Amino acid sequence: MSPFVYRITKYDPAHRDERGHYTGAEDTVSDHGPVEEAYLAAIAAFAEGAGIDQLEIREPQIGGFVHFGLEPPVDGYGLAGLFAAGQAGFHDGALVPIAVGLDLVRAMLRDNGAWCRLEAGGAFAVHVGWDQYLYIGSNQPCETALARTRALGLFPERLDASPYDFAPDDPAYVQRPADADFWARLHWTVSAHRAVFLEEVFVTNASRWHRLARDNIETVRSQLAPRAQLAIWPDLLTYVDTAVAALPDEGLVEIVWEDEDGQITSTVVDETQFEAVTSQLATARAAGVVSMYAGEDLPLFTAVLPDSDGVLRARWQTEPTPSDRDWAFLKTLRRGQVVTGTVTSIASFGVTFVDIDGFTGMINIPELSWRPFDHPSDVVSVGQEVTAEVLDVDMVRERVPLSLRAVQEDPWPQVAQRTGEVVSGPVTKIVPFGVFVRIEHQEDGFQGLVHTGELDESSGDVVGVGDALTVKIIDVDLARRRIALSHVQALNSAGEGRPCD
Repeated sequence: MSPFVYRITKYDPAHRDERGHYTGAEDTVSDHGPVEEAYLAAIAAFAEGAGIDQLEIREPQIGGFVHFGLEPPVDGYGLAGLFAAGQAGFHDGALVPIAVGLDLVRAMLRDNGAWCRLEAGGAFAVHVGWDQYLYIGSNQPCETALARTRALGLFPERLDASPYDFAPDDPAYVQRPADADFWARLHWTVSAHRAVFLEEVFVTNASRWHRLARDNIETVRSQLAPRAQLAIWPDLLTYVDTAVAALPDEGLVEIVWEDEDGQITSTVVDETQFEAVTSQLATARAAGVVSMYAGEDLPLFTAVLPDSDGVLRARWQTEPTPSDRDWAFLKTLRRGQVVTGTVTSIASFGVTFVDIDGFTGMINIPELSWRPFDHPSDVVSVGQEVTAEVLDVDMVRERVPLSLRAVQEDPWPQVAQRTGEVVSGPVTKIVPFGVFVRIEHQEDGFQGLVHTGELDESSGDVVGVGDALTVKIIDVDLARRRIALSHVQALNSAGEGRPCD
């Protein structure tokens, strides 16, 4: 925010009523003449006083949804001849000399269909408001420019701030940058046939659509305008008649269509323009309708292009999708972090899903417990609050594997210390190559294998599940989490075996 902010108008403060409303004879549209030139001369004087010779375009808009003044928009959007790249040059972050900036202000004063903030970091700003109100912010008092403004017949008034200073719709929402993780996710999503289109918005109210395939993503990426908003969509297109039938009775929508050559076009319209636009679809081979109202039609995920140095300076904000919210949460997680969540479901294939602040993490079977169990429901239950460690944060697939056992003490080193002990425990399973015996008293106690060669021949044919068997712990493999037992060595050991712990 600049320390010196002035509202500059052609309206004499003496001609205001007690409520501050202007009652004089000045019109609220541009005169296309000396008053308009006075506005531009005032801006030039302030820029000179602040030592500014170029301005940066911020949050550019085109179209008919922001009217500053009463003149209808005209063809060319007031941008004709100002940018070498045409309309594509009118993007956030574009630097223009003061002369071009003044032409942009002229277009805004005439409401020629274009609007933007013109700024120079925190040192200078020009904002054009309703009804020929102009706001200039500077880090210098610019007394000479103030005197020049008054001499031009305009009326400067000191303010605390411009009402057109940028303010995010949701200060807590963090926009996803189109960084390496974003592009990796896009490649993965397209390969999985979940994404079909990339929508590129580099000025508000205008879109360019790109059909995506695995082999053209980098080509599309190279053609995007700087600081563009990106939205990744599934297939929106259907039969033209179906799309037309989906138009609402009223409201703002974006109509997207593909012509016979595969060119994708879009336009934002309301019910007063439906008939005119649908007539353009006569030769289209497919079309789709996207609601412009927040929360109704959302892309899969969104992002904003950072500058070439990787810094995200664009201030666009889009309606966050569920994926965007997940991404914002994932950015707060780190491998090894301990989190608390609630078990939401246990899948038929054994994976346990846990809600962590609205994001769903997952616990694979081996990470539920150090101890043996038959089913995850033996360890956790739906609705149970659990504490787990984050094993990884997969920003591409937006997955977070968790571990319950990682926050528990590993009992295996204690088991390893029991090597050489003779114990008695129940047979839990009989397999072709031996039998398993539980060496601890509790139901989830550790089990070891008595290989066929370690079974006493006299008892090998009569051992059954549930029978008590005396065994010796002959090896504990910590790396493979396996316990080797011997019935033969237990019988040969001095002394009798004791019951399992």
